[in-house]
Amino acid sequence: MPDTVTPDSTGQAVAAPYEPTGRTVPSRARERASYDREVVHSILDEGYLCHLGFVRDGAPVVLPTLFGRVGERLYVHGSTGSRPLRTAGASDPGLAVCLTVTLVDGLVLARSAFHHSMNYRSVVVHGVARTVTDPEERRVALDAIVDQVVPGRSQDSRPADAKELAATAVIRLDLDEVSAKVRTGGPNDEEADLALPYWAGVVPLAHGYAAPVPSDDLDPAVPVPDYLTAL
Repeated sequence: MPDTVTPDSTGQAVAAPYEPTGRTVPSRARERASYDREVVHSILDEGYLCHLGFVRDGAPVVLPTLFGRVGERLYVHGSTGSRPLRTAGASDPGLAVCLTVTLVDGLVLARSAFHHSMNYRSVVVHGVARTVTDPEERRVALDAIVDQVVPGRSQDSRPADAKELAATAVIRLDLDEVSAKVRTGGPNDEEADLALPYWAGVVPLAHGYAAPVPSDDLDPAVPVPDYLTAL
């Protein structure tokens, strides 16, 4: 894995950008692409769900699933009975995958149907996924996946027992071949369309949390934890 820190012009250490590759340079709207490590991390850390793509029996498959980030690695978990996860268990060649995370920030409404769009932030990761077998790394990975949903939750729940761990596969994907893509701003209407009598602009989308709803069988004496009220 290449160095992730490099000095700037003042000698201060800064996160080195990811190196663009033929698979991470978009064919359209290249100006929206970013290889900035902090931008990539911020998008990943805000997401809940990733889509994991791979080829099975010669056909493409894309699965939505939870994930977690630890430094320059992403972890995804699933059943040990899953055929793609079993494939990732091979030390060579592992499982070639493409993993994506997308956040939608707004609906962009243009005067023309052609120029309708969305404001979004996305990350695409290419690489080879491999099964995690080291017990300590598996523990760290599973905690990261739980904390990706609600930070702090892994320390406020029962860890997986031996039976549950035996039924759970964890795969690791290094952040080597990575790019982000971001769209912001309003519609890109043609100049000839600006006088048309159609509303144009952006409908912002915001993620929010409602009050936690306790389980029907929860002991009333158990309080709502601080990490939930902080949301």
